Amino acid sequence: MKKLLFLGIALLSLSVYSQPKKTVSTSKPKGAVTSKTTPKTTPKISSTSKPQNSTKMTNTPDTLVKISTIHGDMVVRLYENTPLHRANFIKLAQEGYFDGTIFHRVIGSFMIQGGDPDSKNPTPGSQYGMGGPSYTIPAEFRAEYIHKKGALAAARTNNPEKASSGSQFYIVQGQKYPAAQLTQMGAQSGVRYTPEQTQSYANLGGTPFLDMQYTVFGEVIEGLDVIDKIAAEPTMPGDRPKKDIVMKVSVVVK
Repeated sequence: MKKLLFLGIALLSLSVYSQPKKTVSTSKPKGAVTSKTTPKTTPKISSTSKPQNSTKMTNTPDTLVKISTIHGDMVVRLYENTPLHRANFIKLAQEGYFDGTIFHRVIGSFMIQGGDPDSKNPTPGSQYGMGGPSYTIPAEFRAEYIHKKGALAAARTNNPEKASSGSQFYIVQGQKYPAAQLTQMGAQSGVRYTPEQTQSYANLGGTPFLDMQYTVFGEVIEGLDVIDKIAAEPTMPGDRPKKDIVMKVSVVVK
């Protein structure tokens, strides 16, 4: 049983956790925001099943979904150019798969994370992040879709295909990156940013060190302030908010 992980900011290397409980970090990556347990730049989620081929999914003309929380609503536009992720998210939303789940991992200035079906009717003090359907989704990396603030992206296990989790996702809060710093990061990672993307990271913020490593398949177009409110919630060890942030996800039909 492996936890789904995100790349760290320093060496862009993945760690594997065998159980929900956090392990102690053996090193402190330069520039990383860390705790006594694990690098804060390593948002992770888990799966109870081994990666498999994604199930057959059909797309729909719907492009918007609404994520409702106690802090307000976020309206998310799903990208048409990531059709597998888009169709899967719509399918799960229509089935009520996400309804009643919580944002089980929240890290300020980084991201808010949810999509674990096991977090429905959560038990006080428990850590979540091990649940999901028995399939993965093939990676759909596109250079035009970056981890700017409000980006909706999928997590994954440490698998060579970089296939995404079938349900767990994160929404980026991040922080601002000056153009010179972004250029340096791009030179190291091989990612080339357009002037518009550079301006977005400088003015809006995000997590550019995750670009082209995890599939971004949508963005929040209304309710960016809701991300900030959730990210500001006090958390317990393991980054679970002390107050459960329950979500309801619905498809917006025009």
